[in-house]
Amino acid sequence: MRSSNPVFSRRGFSRDSGGYAGFDAQHQQAGTNPYATNPYATDVATGMPQAPARAGVMTMDDVVSRTAMTLGMVILTATIAWIAMPVDPANLGKSYGIAIGAALVAMVLGLVQSFKRKASPAIILGYAAFEGFFLGVLSAATSTYLGAGVVVQAVLGTMCVFAAVLFAYKMGWIRVTRRFYGFVMAAAMGFMLLMVANLLFSVFAGGDGLGFRSGGLGILFGVIGVVLGACFLALDFKQVEDGIAYGAPRDEAWLAAFGLTVTLVWIYMQLLRLFSILSGDD
Repeated sequence: MRSSNPVFSRRGFSRDSGGYAGFDAQHQQAGTNPYATNPYATDVATGMPQAPARAGVMTMDDVVSRTAMTLGMVILTATIAWIAMPVDPANLGKSYGIAIGAALVAMVLGLVQSFKRKASPAIILGYAAFEGFFLGVLSAATSTYLGAGVVVQAVLGTMCVFAAVLFAYKMGWIRVTRRFYGFVMAAAMGFMLLMVANLLFSVFAGGDGLGFRSGGLGILFGVIGVVLGACFLALDFKQVEDGIAYGAPRDEAWLAAFGLTVTLVWIYMQLLRLFSILSGDD
């Protein structure tokens, strides 16, 4: 199982030497996405999936504990960066430079893990550490120049989005189907292409590029970014649920934690940008 953020494509469970049926093999044979078919064997008598009766399979406790470790690393390094990196006018440029460097390292580590077939706790925790450092500087600067309320709103908003999507998923209001998967991936690709185009325009033409970072368009794209993050949370929940139900290896819990962390970071950044725009319009 591989969860990732909206930039990365998502793979399903991998077939390993332990004999766990996998999405990857199913993709190669049928050319479908992880949610198109059930890749696992079913019991003929009951019609229910046959979860392997063996030790070392992923449980909800595994997912929760590893997600707590990964998010804890993000929070720890964000706090250190908030305290240690000055964001006054004289030092803001230097702090931002270091933070951007940390973000690039985090992106590289995230890409490396995304293309690995197996989870690497060291890479995942390293990603969380560098991503947290970047978020700490960004949040400190936002709190200093726009008000502490913006950061608090973004944190509370991220928690609310997570809780709302989890509740809706458990109630069956969100169904992760092949159509849902395709729609989310297409929307995410379009969103990222527009963001890249806006960045290029802002670099070469100056100003706010295409206007996606301020005003009405900025608010609209901030909302779209949050909605996309919520959709990817649903994909993450589906993969966690399937991994537990069908006996994925325990190491897959690290990939679940990685996917959830990346998605939550995405939602937080979108909300921070959205509330910053709204605060600036006051």
